Amino acid sequence: MRLAALLSATAIAFAIPAAAVSAQAVDRVAVNRIIDQGFNHSEVMETAAYLTDRIGGRMTNSPQMRQAEAWTAQRFRDWGLSNVRADPFEFGRGWSVVRASARMTAPRPLDLRVIPVAWTPGTNGVVSGEVVVAPMTSAGDFAKWRGQLNGKIVMVTKPDTGSEPTEPYFRRWTDEELRDRNTYVLPSHSEPSTDRLREIEFALRLDEFLKEEGALAWVRMSYRDGGLLHGAGYTHRVGATPVVPGLELAAEDYRRLARLAKTDAKPTLELMSEVRFHDEDVNAYNILADIPGTGRSGEYVMAGAHLDSWAASDGAVDNAAGSAVIMEAARILKAMGVRPKRTIRFALWNGEEQGLHGSLAYVDKYLATRAPLGDPELDALPNGRTWRSRWPIQPREGYGDLVAYFNLDNGSGKIRGINAEGNVAAAPIFQDWLEPFASMGASTVSIRPSGGTDHVYMQTVGIPGFQFIQDPLDYGSRLHHTSIDSYDHLRPDDLRQAAVILASFLLNAANSDEPLPRMPTPTQPRPTDPFAY
Repeated sequence: MRLAALLSATAIAFAIPAAAVSAQAVDRVAVNRIIDQGFNHSEVMETAAYLTDRIGGRMTNSPQMRQAEAWTAQRFRDWGLSNVRADPFEFGRGWSVVRASARMTAPRPLDLRVIPVAWTPGTNGVVSGEVVVAPMTSAGDFAKWRGQLNGKIVMVTKPDTGSEPTEPYFRRWTDEELRDRNTYVLPSHSEPSTDRLREIEFALRLDEFLKEEGALAWVRMSYRDGGLLHGAGYTHRVGATPVVPGLELAAEDYRRLARLAKTDAKPTLELMSEVRFHDEDVNAYNILADIPGTGRSGEYVMAGAHLDSWAASDGAVDNAAGSAVIMEAARILKAMGVRPKRTIRFALWNGEEQGLHGSLAYVDKYLATRAPLGDPELDALPNGRTWRSRWPIQPREGYGDLVAYFNLDNGSGKIRGINAEGNVAAAPIFQDWLEPFASMGASTVSIRPSGGTDHVYMQTVGIPGFQFIQDPLDYGSRLHHTSIDSYDHLRPDDLRQAAVILASFLLNAANSDEPLPRMPTPTQPRPTDPFAY
């Protein structure tokens, strides 16, 4: 999940009289059974432990992700779900880390904290060289450093002075914070521009420049202090692999090198990065499983979380936590022997970290697509790059069958409520559905849209897609995408609570007489400010 999503997921509380929409009864006897199964017979932590301790970081199309795809599908089968399948979409190359190291050799020996940048090549052994601090953020910076990088290890981030935390790393939403978030945020639209779509990714342009200049490798600074590493990279497409090795150094190590570079004791480094590319299958796979419906022919409700992660650690809070909750909700409902009116579908998405690829592929394949732009150059770009710029939306045959989608991707904090994503007709229904869980801390219905994760593309075509509000804990402060995102930071009681609430929401949505209210199918908006330049 992207960090921006955490900020928007702290959405505002919203209340409208329940009389504004007809109430949809909650089967509280079924809720009792869900609570019993979810709290007294939970398997959520065993699931999370297998995904993290046993499999580890699950980079899309890596061997670890292939193992996770197979294992989660088998668990769904073991629990008795139907139509379990791996649904393919084109992604690109797999990539995994074998090992990496960094050592300052002058002016004194010192081991440094390092991780390879995803989808960059290895060093083919140890490379040694003097560092040069050459910050570059756009192609316009290249001229300044031309002719100065041959045989050098290039530090491409402009060093800053560091940041000490001024707030606690770990926190839960207070009742006052949830209650006071009551400001509706109006949408803002601007004239569409294709110039941005035509830009070549800077990562590839930087790689081309460094190759021409004869650089040995490049290093960047971690964007968090505290020795945390990330290693995220996005050059996974076939035929778009960099040539020059790239690594990320801990912020404190990077700044030390930068300071020394301004003295007469110029630092030299030894770098080693051993990585592997996996090209056996360029497809990635979403894992889907169903509890079949008994009526409402063709209609289904759905819950999803992304199974993939980065490689810096085990991808626990982002997002083994959400995946384990999705799987646990499936186990709970299947163990209860429910026979819902509508089919309940469970999705473990792939490729979320590189741009919501898996959920977009599902939307494009089964729900709705968008008309091409009519420019061959732009239409050849990856689907997600141009998706929001293409009009009109073209519903597919199954567009009306998906009546509700619920997403979980805010770490391992307990559910405090749900984002209604601007759907004022759904808000009072959610208030009714949350009422049995008020004593567990879940009572907030927010109207503001949230972003950055797999319900987004559902929303862009008018599917009722919703993201739960969860306590932030230390997700955004130190765990999101970092080298300490391990099982130790999961909260068992919170995950059990989340699975219980998710299972209840799914059963309510599957059995309600009427589907959840939909927003109008989006059409191309007019600019908010028609006179803007």
